[in-house]
Amino acid sequence: MKILRIIARLNVGGPAKHVIWLTDRMQRRGHESVLIAGTVPSGEEDMSYFADAHGVEPVYIREMSRELSPKDAVVLLKTYREIRRFKPDIIHTHTAKAGTVGRAAAFLYKWGTPRAILGRPRRVKVVHTFHGHVLHSYYGPAKTSVFRMIERVLASLATDKIVVISPQQLRELSVDNKIAAPGDFAVIPLGIELDGFHRAAGDQKLRSELGVDPGTLIVGCVGRLTEIKDIPLLINAVKAFSGRNNAPKLHFAIVGDGHLRAELEALVDKLQLREVVTFLGNRENVAEVIGGLDMVALTSLNEGTPLSLIEAMAAGKAVVATPVGGVVDLFGESVEERDGFDVRRRGIAVTSRTPEALASALIYAAENEKLRTRLSDEGRRFVHSNYSVDRLERDIEDLYIELLNDRSRS
Repeated sequence: MKILRIIARLNVGGPAKHVIWLTDRMQRRGHESVLIAGTVPSGEEDMSYFADAHGVEPVYIREMSRELSPKDAVVLLKTYREIRRFKPDIIHTHTAKAGTVGRAAAFLYKWGTPRAILGRPRRVKVVHTFHGHVLHSYYGPAKTSVFRMIERVLASLATDKIVVISPQQLRELSVDNKIAAPGDFAVIPLGIELDGFHRAAGDQKLRSELGVDPGTLIVGCVGRLTEIKDIPLLINAVKAFSGRNNAPKLHFAIVGDGHLRAELEALVDKLQLREVVTFLGNRENVAEVIGGLDMVALTSLNEGTPLSLIEAMAAGKAVVATPVGGVVDLFGESVEERDGFDVRRRGIAVTSRTPEALASALIYAAENEKLRTRLSDEGRRFVHSNYSVDRLERDIEDLYIELLNDRSRS
């Protein structure tokens, strides 16, 4: 197969790792696999080092950016030219911006020929993956409605199959937002390289770096410092936590970078939390950092399936998170309902978005070693059974083969 993969930018995060893994793995399986990416803007960390490590050399379109721009016309033309040059069997787009421009270019390639007028379009299949979506918590109602309409048009006219990464995301897109009928979707969960997280599960370098004594639990938050991650909720929970009598000893490590870092550090200073909160910035060896944590917290407003939680569970860490997107499917069914949070089979879901509820959930986990051990064991088994990159590779290849077989029969 000839596979052309398109993503808006290779910034720090799960989607960049996902497309690099798939490009690499499809090449190893004997397919021609090319990755197109935009450039990472200033203020965001570039993951080109990850592509280099996996032998992937992207084709960069420097005008492609995350936001809508007059340059999008140039991006469309350049993407179309790359499609014409490569002549793919499969065009697979990832994330919202690349999904819009890439599918528009694919539509022009498929239907923009005299033969297409006679009912014989180019025989290419188009796939789009929603890693997350921008249909709530990103923009106001008017702008969100425009994006919803664009996604419906693209799904109807320019997409052969839509990939979602969790059953919860399928419900959000097919039922809540009516982007397409359920049969137009394929649920293919994320996959990661698991070995590094298993090996690093008990790493002690982070504790030494932070200067934290053995009796203190380290809680990590891993991700870009952007609005959608709602890091202020975590910081305010730390304040609520520190104000309680006889609270367990915790230290909070915020791993990642982004345009809100200065603002978040100012909030930590304002609340006088410098002794218990450390900003670690971006780290290339995420497995080593997660291996040194005792628990992982996530406070996002919207997610697809957060890679940081999959990685934490792979390393056997107890996880506390807001139940958004694929977090619901990662954590499983409720075992115990408490005030402001639920203990679920593989994690603790903070059902009330308040600092007090998050603080209570963290305290409950910190004080209950038996619970943390159970969550750790259940989470590790679940992730190692369901979220390997080998499984992802097979699922994606099977989807491509199915689509191309449908093409040959038609």
